[in-house]
Amino acid sequence: MTTLDHPYPKPPRRVPPEAVVEHGQGPDDAAAPSGPPTVRLADATLRFGARELWTRLSVDVAPGEFLAVLGPNGAGKTSLIKVLLGLTPLSAGSVTVCGQIPRRGSTRVGYVPQQKAFDRDLPLRGRDLVALGHDGHRLGTGLPSRARRARVDAALAAVGALDYADAPLGLLSGGEQQRLRIAQALLGDPQLLLCDEPLLSLDLHHQRAVTSLIDARRRAAATSILFVTHEVNPILPLVDRILYLVGGRWAIGHPDEIMTSERLSTLYRTDIDVLRVRGRIVVVGAPEGALAAPGDDDHHPAETIPTSAGITTGRR
Repeated sequence: MTTLDHPYPKPPRRVPPEAVVEHGQGPDDAAAPSGPPTVRLADATLRFGARELWTRLSVDVAPGEFLAVLGPNGAGKTSLIKVLLGLTPLSAGSVTVCGQIPRRGSTRVGYVPQQKAFDRDLPLRGRDLVALGHDGHRLGTGLPSRARRARVDAALAAVGALDYADAPLGLLSGGEQQRLRIAQALLGDPQLLLCDEPLLSLDLHHQRAVTSLIDARRRAAATSILFVTHEVNPILPLVDRILYLVGGRWAIGHPDEIMTSERLSTLYRTDIDVLRVRGRIVVVGAPEGALAAPGDDDHHPAETIPTSAGITTGRR
């Protein structure tokens, strides 16, 4: 049975598919980076009406860990981010972020949203968007100051965006805009970086650039990364563990343990083939819900997210 006596998982060990439990396959204990977990979910359940997105989810995320969150549309991936941002309360169980109950506007948490193009006529420069990470959670606009500008310039430099910092946002490419969003998210020096489909609509070149920036931050500052995505291949070399959500069930472990035909077939309760072709993972046979357009996750009353803001099993 999953235990939370220690915060981090042991190296994964293989289990037969018939041992999978109804709601989750959780981590056992193991050595990992020192310090308390950045995220702790204990027996967490989230439901909307009669529909449960996930049940008794127990996950610890270590400092500096890169956790990918996968699953079909409507499985609760974006809802998990909303819980960690303090926007949505749990239905049962508990959650802490950096040792505290999640709250809106926490500077300990950075958020990188999906790439969506800005209007070409938007009267906002690149540095103005980044500055929202400094005071966007407050009422009104922040007053200019040397310290504020220095912090914004440092964040722009960290993501290689100084050259177009004063250009109109709407005239920048998708990759350039996403670099600015990362700079905005890092402005508060967060301990946790939440990324919600940040590679959506980006070409391969810009996908690699964005993932490299995020991984560089993780390595330099031991920032924990929780990365929601429909496509694991661009981040596969960086991922420590995968949390896979399907129909109220969940599994967490090393990519080689989660991304297998047996494991996904058990989670989806149908035959799934996981193929590895030239270093890429191809999933064949997932239900239609898993193949819907990215961005259509979590079908419950909508709530906008502010932009400034190993496997063991056991019967539960």
